[in-house]
Parts: sequence; structure tokens; C-alpha cells
Amino acid sequence: MGMKITNTIQNQSVMEFVLVGLTSSPGQQTLLFGVFGFIYAMALTGNFLLILAICTCKKLHTPMYFLLINLSLVNVLSISVTTPKMLQTLFTHRRAISFYGCIAQTYLFIWALVTELLILTFMAFDRYAAICQPLQYAMIMRKEVCVGIAASLWVVGMINSAVHAGLVLQLSFCNSNIINHFFCDLPPLLKLSCSDTSLNETMANLADVVFAVLTCGFTLTSYFFIMRTIFRIRSTEGKKKAFSTCSSHLIVVSFYFSTVIYTYIRPTSAYSLDKDKLVCLLYSVVTPVVNPMIYSLRNKDVKDALKKLTGRG
Repeated sequence: MGMKITNTIQNQSVMEFVLVGLTSSPGQQTLLFGVFGFIYAMALTGNFLLILAICTCKKLHTPMYFLLINLSLVNVLSISVTTPKMLQTLFTHRRAISFYGCIAQTYLFIWALVTELLILTFMAFDRYAAICQPLQYAMIMRKEVCVGIAASLWVVGMINSAVHAGLVLQLSFCNSNIINHFFCDLPPLLKLSCSDTSLNETMANLADVVFAVLTCGFTLTSYFFIMRTIFRIRSTEGKKKAFSTCSSHLIVVSFYFSTVIYTYIRPTSAYSLDKDKLVCLLYSVVTPVVNPMIYSLRNKDVKDALKKLTGRG
């Protein structure tokens, strides 16, 4: 009982954290506010336009585009967790975030991060089924299967995030409250804690293996079989058509998995937070705005649906 009371007092000794952010220069902060404000607006507009285009065009009511809707939703969640607080900090120069606000931000970001990894992996399987098992595709990716698996991916991401956030709540933060990041992420929080973080790091490493390494391996395996099937197609036109259906996804997967694995598949002691902030910008802020561009610009059906939606068809 005494130990529990002591831990509670230590945990509550830090009532708020201070986010260092990207820069302390007022001139650079003004410039970055404009840049990231524009990026955030573009990300929301691009992803919601993509969702509307898919929903309003019956031609796009297929498993691939249903998964693309889920990807857009998780992109909106991801960038909305980090960017508004960053914009507030850049505009008002107020860097403080409450203790529980910080935990909530960590929870939501990990949820978005893991869910996106799982959705990208399921999208790779969808492309494998479409190209390597075309006769069985309709049965493999039938509606109830797609909806059920997609919902379970969101739930798995939520449960994983709850575990990490719950473990962070058990830590003590008694030495410093300054987080060298532009949002509350798990690695800088663990580095800041004055408690034993071995259990947190063990669970984080386990999650890294399951949700980053294994999903990456599954995705690469899917694309190995996809490429093998494409190279067996005799006609050049057939090869181009088959590859065009998965090239956009391959670009997104390569970019996202490489940055996430670089950031998280390391012990906490090896983190260089100044360098990691720049890498983190790539998958937390840049990816959500780039994804809808990649999927729309490289896909004729999506471009046609967007033109029809905006009245230019």
C-alpha cells in the first residue's frame, strides 16, 4: 500500500511536460507555422476528397479502394494527433502540454502508427490475391471478410496502444519535464523517466517485432509472389497493367516501413532525438499528405472519380 502511494505521488510530481519543438527561433517558427499549416490543410483536403471520390463512384466499390478509405482515415488520425499541437506551439510559443494530454497524444499516435502498418500489410495481401489468385479473388476478399479484418486491425492497434499508454502511466517523471520532440512520442518519454523502464522497453520491442518486422516481412513476401507472377505474364501490356495496380502501394510501403523501422527498432539508449525528429516528420506529417497524391495521380480510375466529384469530368 505504501509503495502504491509513493508511486502515485512521484507520477503526479510532473503535472505538465514542455515540448522543445522543432526550433526556438521566432523567425523560423513563423515560417514553419505557415509550412505545416499548409501541409495539414492539404492532408485533410486530399484524404477527404479521396474518401468522397471512392464513396460516390460505384466503380471504385472494391476491396482495394475500401482499404484505401481505411488508409486515408488513419492518415487523418495520424496527422491530426501531432500537427495541431505543433501549430499551436509555433503560433503562441506556448510549449506546455498537460501530463494526461501527453499520455493521450502518445496513445492516439501509437494507435494510428500500428493500424497503418497493419492496413498497408492487408493491402499487400489484397494485391497478392488479385494478381496471383485472380479466380479465387472474389471469394477471398468478399465484403464480410474485408470489413471484419479491417475492423479487427483498428481494434488490435487500439489494444496495443492501450498497453503502452497504461505502462507509461506507471512510470515516474521526477527529474525533468522537458521532452526533446514536437509531440509526445514513446521513445522520448521512456528516456525522460526516472523509473525502471525495462518492462516498457520489452513490450515496445515485442510490438516492434510483431507490428513492424513481421508485417514488413509479410508485405515483402506478398510482393515477391506478385513480382514472380507479373514476370510470368507474356505480354508487355499485361505486365504493365498488373504492375500499375500495385506500384502506388509499393511506393507508400517502402517509404513508410523504412522510416518507422529506423525510428523504433533500436534500444532507447541509441536514440538521437534531434535527428529522429526529422525522420518522424516524414511518417507522421509528410506521409499523410503524400499518400492521397500517390494513389490519385498514379490511378486513372481515382483521377476520373475526382474529376467527376469536383465537376470537371
